[in-house]
Amino acid sequence: MMVKKRILTGDRPTGPLHLGHYVGSLVNRVKLQHEYDEFIIIADVQALTTNFDHPEKLSEDVYNVCLDYLACGIDPNLTTIFIQSHIPEIAELTIYYSMLVPISLLRYNPTIKTEAKQYGYDAKGMTYGFLGYPVSQAADITFCQAHLVPVGADQVPHIELTRKIVRRFNELYRSVLIEPEALVGDIPRLAGLDGNAKMSKSLGNCIYLSDSPEIVTKRVNMAVTDPARIHSKDPGHPEVCNVFAYQKAFNPKFSQELEENCRAGKIGCVPCKKTLIAAVNELLEPLRARRKKYEADKDTINQILIQGTKRAQEEAKKTIALVRDAMKINYFK
Repeated sequence: MMVKKRILTGDRPTGPLHLGHYVGSLVNRVKLQHEYDEFIIIADVQALTTNFDHPEKLSEDVYNVCLDYLACGIDPNLTTIFIQSHIPEIAELTIYYSMLVPISLLRYNPTIKTEAKQYGYDAKGMTYGFLGYPVSQAADITFCQAHLVPVGADQVPHIELTRKIVRRFNELYRSVLIEPEALVGDIPRLAGLDGNAKMSKSLGNCIYLSDSPEIVTKRVNMAVTDPARIHSKDPGHPEVCNVFAYQKAFNPKFSQELEENCRAGKIGCVPCKKTLIAAVNELLEPLRARRKKYEADKDTINQILIQGTKRAQEEAKKTIALVRDAMKINYFK
């Protein structure tokens, strides 16, 4: 019997998941769980790198992220969903790996630079935890000996850092860690409804997977469109229209027809938005049904997290034993 390769993926629990998460990762995870041994980490420790002053919010956020996973079709019988902070071996690996990584490699990591700018961190205000979270991420990936990590192109530097750490460790001590590969997909990126480059809870420019049909309607109606189009019969420019980007993602069968009609001034922004509202609500309807089922049974969600975390703990113990042996610090073996 051929053993399935293992995948590690996950999210920081910093609020409810939205359509950007759905097209960017969740659809792919539902598919991949049938092809691989899939581990999904709810990275609550990493969430503290930017929310360390409000840890009390994590409990609800962890629960809601798991609820979003189940609503999307993640099957806990196929996928191991676990909580990062309950795997102490990840923290131990993070310390070991931190000895192998120069500060300069972290400071000039493109993702760190981008997020530092986003949160307004300068060299003096940046915490050790924020600067070092790519090292923690390497521990997330390797504690369970993952072979593959599904990412977008912008996340490849993180995986490359993990690969460097693994190579350095294996060369310095003994070859016990699997060097993971990035599973790079053509992941569509959705801008915020207000035209901002990124969906953000703080900006209120998202459609969440938990939104009702009424809220979806309200949010789509507020979305920015082609700024140069004044009247409904004016020729449109779909390539700069945020709503059309959503049409391509959620209404692909009709996106070409909509594009042609928009360019010819045959359809206005209001009816275009109505077709998008219908498409998004059709997409979310089965998610709402699954969500309703699990919302009524919180104990089941707790058990899914407990069992998934227990399996992750078992894998972590195997890996840390190999690591300690390789480093010759398993003193009382």
